Amino acid sequence: MKAIFSKPLLDAGVFLWYNFQISAYSLLIKGVYYLMSKKHTKRSSFSGKLGFVLSAAGASVGLGNIWRFPYLAAKYGGGIFLLIYILLALTFGYTMIVAETSIGRMTKKSPVGAYHTFGKSGWFSFGGWINAVIPILIVPYYSVIGGWVIRYLFGYLTGQGAQLAENGNFSAFISNGAATEICFIAFAFFTLFIIYAGVRNGIERVSKFMMPILIVLSVIIAGYSMTRPGAGAGIKYFLVPNVENFSWMTVVTAMGQMFYSLSIAMGILITFGSYMKRDVSIEASTGNVEVFDTAIAIMAGLMIIPAVFAFTGGDPDTLQAGPALMFITIPKVFASMGFGSIAGVLFFLLVLFAAVTSSIALTESAVSTFEDELGWSRKKATVMIGGIMLVLGTLSCLGYGPLANVTIIGMQFLDFFDFLTNSVMMPIAAIATCLLVSRVIGIKRIEEEVLHGEGKFHRKQVFNIMVQYLCPVFAVIILISSVANAFGWISM
Repeated sequence: MKAIFSKPLLDAGVFLWYNFQISAYSLLIKGVYYLMSKKHTKRSSFSGKLGFVLSAAGASVGLGNIWRFPYLAAKYGGGIFLLIYILLALTFGYTMIVAETSIGRMTKKSPVGAYHTFGKSGWFSFGGWINAVIPILIVPYYSVIGGWVIRYLFGYLTGQGAQLAENGNFSAFISNGAATEICFIAFAFFTLFIIYAGVRNGIERVSKFMMPILIVLSVIIAGYSMTRPGAGAGIKYFLVPNVENFSWMTVVTAMGQMFYSLSIAMGILITFGSYMKRDVSIEASTGNVEVFDTAIAIMAGLMIIPAVFAFTGGDPDTLQAGPALMFITIPKVFASMGFGSIAGVLFFLLVLFAAVTSSIALTESAVSTFEDELGWSRKKATVMIGGIMLVLGTLSCLGYGPLANVTIIGMQFLDFFDFLTNSVMMPIAAIATCLLVSRVIGIKRIEEEVLHGEGKFHRKQVFNIMVQYLCPVFAVIILISSVANAFGWISM
């Protein structure tokens, strides 16, 4: 097997890696000392509806759509999974987006401050902080995966498509601590640069540029995938519901996917809602985000499932979860295709854009918390988040290499952070949000907030039933089933 990087490049990478970390940690120590002074600044805002919709859609459209949704759809029934997911997006997802966005715009604060607006007891502090801590824990390991995407995009751009498809290539790459660290730092700094530029000049401007390109790329790649010989069986399996493929786990996993796909229960939508102007329709904006997210999820399924079906002769079991799908199976599929290198460039460019739009949303939520709760400037908050990303992201980078023998409850660092945030903290955050809306704020105040900028709350009854009764129950089911699956008590 060929080396992932040449020896001179590796030596240079190791040198840069260690020297950068020394400089970065020194900067972090100086930064912490400097960050103690408080500075209150005027709250930023999106320019209008389009800015909010594209930014919120960018937060929603991420790696969860592209590598998780197709795998779950293939494993849990294809078309019937897709149908249930769409129904949940129109009910569960809709309710959580409206609730979180309304809380944010109502209070004009990030999660901690938003919860404290309605009380500062232990319960309110816990609800606010769990929403605030989730993105702080997610964005470091998310940036590590973003670095992997950069490596594969670079590989296809430089004609290494055949090498990327070789057995053992991905394992060799992620076990190389210096190589993964360099790619991680590149992705993290790009994210931080956008955040430093601000809400309108950074997040909104990048989202307006990347989201349309992402949509065009998804259409091109899906069209290419669906026209491969033998892809028809995959298209039928994914789009045509078959009740014989239905099971209770189809519903449970579709519910779990909602958190990944719509960025709910991460504090992001509360933060973005706080940037929303009063004359912008919450309900109409929510509908647009739903359409964006669901459309990209469907396009991801059409990009991957037909191609893998064509490559394997129609075996859905070959669609593996997470990194195995994106960095092992998909390169093999591209290697078997005509124009596979071009497809690889387009695909990983699309994935990079999706990863960036989600990472800036996660980072912005974290930065906003520091700005609001500690009175720091955006510059100070960005420096601090950068330091946290560097420390936790480095652990995730090294977790498959030099620190591979160090595990937490049997998981490498990246897998543990993913389990902790997505399987434990996010369902709890969703429950806290539902309780805050239904028991403290009240449906009436949410309705009043939604009615600003529009004449009618069109799905009011759906919202009322879901937020008071069904969403908390769904979140509890997801929490219990995810934890039970992680400890091997059940198989999902």
